[in-house]
Order: sequence, then C-alpha cells, then structure tokens
Amino acid sequence: MTTGNYRLLLLGGLVTLAGCGGGKDDKKQQAPPPTAVSAVAVTKGNATYYDEFPATITAFREVEIQPQVSGNITGIFFEDGQHVTRGQKLYSIDPQQYRAGYDQAVANLNVQKANLNRAQKDADRYATLEKQDAIARQVVDNANASLEATRMQVAAAQANIQQVATNLKYTTIYAPLDGTIGISQVRLGAAVAPGGGLPLNTISADNPLSADVQIDETQIPRFTALQNSASKGGDSTFLLMLPNNAQYAYPGSIRIVDRAVDPQTGTLRVRIAFPNPKNQLKVGQNVNLRVRNQTPGQQLLIPYKAVTEQMSEYFVYVVGDSSKVTQKKVTLGARINDKVIVKNGLNEGEMIVTEGTQKVKEGAKVKVTNNPKSE
Repeated sequence: MTTGNYRLLLLGGLVTLAGCGGGKDDKKQQAPPPTAVSAVAVTKGNATYYDEFPATITAFREVEIQPQVSGNITGIFFEDGQHVTRGQKLYSIDPQQYRAGYDQAVANLNVQKANLNRAQKDADRYATLEKQDAIARQVVDNANASLEATRMQVAAAQANIQQVATNLKYTTIYAPLDGTIGISQVRLGAAVAPGGGLPLNTISADNPLSADVQIDETQIPRFTALQNSASKGGDSTFLLMLPNNAQYAYPGSIRIVDRAVDPQTGTLRVRIAFPNPKNQLKVGQNVNLRVRNQTPGQQLLIPYKAVTEQMSEYFVYVVGDSSKVTQKKVTLGARINDKVIVKNGLNEGEMIVTEGTQKVKEGAKVKVTNNPKSE
C-alpha cells in the first residue's frame, strides 16, 4: 500500500467515526415523550353529604313487669317475644289466700254494718227518751259515742275491703301497653314477691323506635336547628345503616334533644324516631345514624383519586400551559362518595390529573388521553 492510499483510508475512517459520534449526541438531546394521563376540569356543584354517628336502638316506652303481691305463678298466657296489646292477660299469681282474705273482709264489714244499725237504733231511742226526761244524759252521750265508734269501724272495714280487693286484683297481671314482650324470667310454680329483684318480664313499645346518639356539644346548634325546623327530618335528613351495612328503608325524624350536656363526656343525647312497621329494628341494636349535611352554595368538587398525600398534606397535579403539570397544595373539605370538596388551592376550570399521578412529577409534560369535559 502506498503512502497516499494509506492517508486516504485513515481519513475515511476518521470521517466515519465522527459521523457515529454525532448520532449519539443527537439522541441524548431528544426530549422524552409526554406521559399519558387522564384529567378532568374542576367544577362546582351542590355538596350534599352525610355525617355518621354511632347509635343504639331504644324504645320510647318500656315497662318492667313487677309483681305487686307475693305468691306462686299459676299461669303464663303469652309466648315469649310476641306482640301483646294493652290489657292482655300475662300472668296469674295464686289468688286463694287473697280471695279468702277478701271474703273475710266482706264478712267483717257486714258485722260492722249490723253493729252500726243496732247502735243507730239505740241512739235514736235514747234521744226520744231524753226529750221526755226519761233517761239520764250520760246514757244518751254514751249511745252517741258508741254510734260514732261503730261508724268508724264500718269505714275501717270498707277500707280493708278495698285493700284486700286490690291485692286480689293484683294476682292477675295485664299488659300496660302495646308492644313486644321479652323472654319470661319466671316459670310456672315460681315464687314471686314485690321488690324481689328481677322483673317478671319487660314490654317495649315497638313502633316507632328511636336511635339514640351522643353528640359533641359543638353539634348542638345544628341539631337544635333541625329540631326547630318545620319538617324535623322525615325525608332523607336522618337515615339508618343497619349492622349488615344495609340502609334502613324508612327515614327518621328528630324527636328529643336532651335538656343538659353530660359534664363528664361533654356530649348531649339526641333521640331520632324511626317507623318500625315490619319489626326490623330491635331494642339494643347498634347501628349508625347518617345525618345529611348540605353545605350552602356551590362548592368546588374534584375526584378524590386525583389527590395525593404527603406528610399529612394534600396535593393535586394541575395541567398548565404547554401541557406541563404543576403540583398544587389544596385544603380539603368533606368527602362525598368518590368526590371531595376543595376549600382552597384550586380554581374552577383548572385541569387536574386523575389517573397517572404516580408517573408524573413537577414540570413534566403530559398528554391527556381522555375528554376532560365528559367526566
């Protein structure tokens, strides 16, 4: 190979290497493609949501069945857990001793009435003899005193009859109200007595029932306003969530706001009435009371999935000019299903990223793949 040819070959190799090196530099200078994301426009809407409070189902009226006389249970006239009506016969207590006492009291009253009749005749006769000066004054006074004493004995006998008649009446126990009766605490033959401890049974009025909640004292103005409103609920202001997370079919209405705050807990009891025509609610159930809270005016609403949390602060990515994203800090309000109220940090009409937030960072260029106005 001649010296000239060698120089030409070397020059060609340098040109080739220079061409290859320039291609790599061009690739490094090319910008990455924009990140595909979904976005929506920030809009305003009616912000209606529900606050939840733990509640317990209670009866507006509940009566413990207590014996008023001593004796043995001789009859039970209901099935445990059944619905009973006012005046329905429930229990009977052995009445024999009370019936005997009543018969004796009646007999004693008849004796006292006979004594009164005799004393009245004696007093009348002595009064006639006194007018004729045919009897001493002392005899007349004694007769009148005896008459008065006999009258008092008749009155005492009548009062005794009322007492023993009442005891006899109490040997049969009747339902004091309409409602559901519980499981009997006594069986046939059991000895019972007044003040003996556990009641024989308990009856609860079952329609309507109430959901009792303990509210913080800061909530008092809200519930007082609901109590004073014309409707007092009865629409969808008060809803119940049952233990199986199903929503109860009937809305409630506020019935009672207690008179005083518990100084130890700082809470106030509120009773919300709910119809119970199908006996779905049972006294003692633990449920959740949902209370509608409608923020006045239009509020900024965004999808909750657009929000990212960092160190207990909340941010969203806003799509700005040239399709570049900017991270903005926001102040959130109540969450409403899949949306959340934004109190500060955004303006109506701004475009925020809803899907793909984990793939973008401050200043990144994005490509919106959906129609933001249709979501």
